[in-house]
Amino acid sequence: MATAFSAHKFAAQPFCTISPSSQDKPLKIPFLGSTRKLLRLRRAFEDMCAQMYYRGKMFGFVHLYNGQEAVSTGFIKLLKQQDSVVSTYRDHVHALSKGVPARAVMSELFGKSTGCCRGQGIPVATGAAFSSKYRREVLKEADCDHVTLAFFGDGTCNNGQFYECLNMAALWKLPIVFVVENNLWAIGMSHLRATSDPQIYKKGPAFGMPGVHVDGMDVLKVREVAKEAIGRARRGEGPTLVECETYRFRGHSLADPDELRDPAEKAHYAARDPITSLKKYLIENNLAGEAELKAIDKKI
Repeated sequence: MATAFSAHKFAAQPFCTISPSSQDKPLKIPFLGSTRKLLRLRRAFEDMCAQMYYRGKMFGFVHLYNGQEAVSTGFIKLLKQQDSVVSTYRDHVHALSKGVPARAVMSELFGKSTGCCRGQGIPVATGAAFSSKYRREVLKEADCDHVTLAFFGDGTCNNGQFYECLNMAALWKLPIVFVVENNLWAIGMSHLRATSDPQIYKKGPAFGMPGVHVDGMDVLKVREVAKEAIGRARRGEGPTLVECETYRFRGHSLADPDELRDPAEKAHYAARDPITSLKKYLIENNLAGEAELKAIDKKI
């Protein structure tokens, strides 16, 4: 069936728009100072995981986030320490973004007792958001303005619990942001083949909440959308559904030979690498020099 939605360009327009002025000039903010380092750290972390897996030192399925780093960075760096993040089996990058030490995350992947993993699911995230609202409104903890982020993939959006949680969150105006990391593939199934309406963000207004589409390969655009969505939740205005168009550069996991995806599609998104794009932005706007960026890479 023909559709305006393609793997190379999302035709969707945001339900909640961003003021153009926020994009008109370079953002000289502390956020940029550490973002390049964090993006490179996460990419290097996964590269090391790949080495250990192929050397037979790491077992099971190691699911990859390579290429999607702008999404977690754009959202999680805006959170307070008390805010919650609930993720999927790609949660090692979200854990790093939230401040969990890389050693502890790597220990988890090696199956060591010193590891830590709290990846759960959308219902758990909805429960965490309900807890924040309950503490504020029932227990009268006036300073409890905690927000929950729920990260999940496009494949989840065809499951019943997704709709149940959107309904419950909107009904109770819970302080939660549902972040869909739409990388166009649910394991080996194309999102375009599996979903009647592939524009996921449209499902938000159907439940009475804003639905937003954003370029998930651009950390600055993600950050602008995240500021609005997290701010709404913290002010008690309820949930937001954010669809981030992104892409993973490797297969579904390190055991995936990645033979199903069109090479042209992969090349298209590789050219939009969030790390490369941020480097270009920093240099063009005189926010960092080549030598400074190389020093960051060397330190990582």
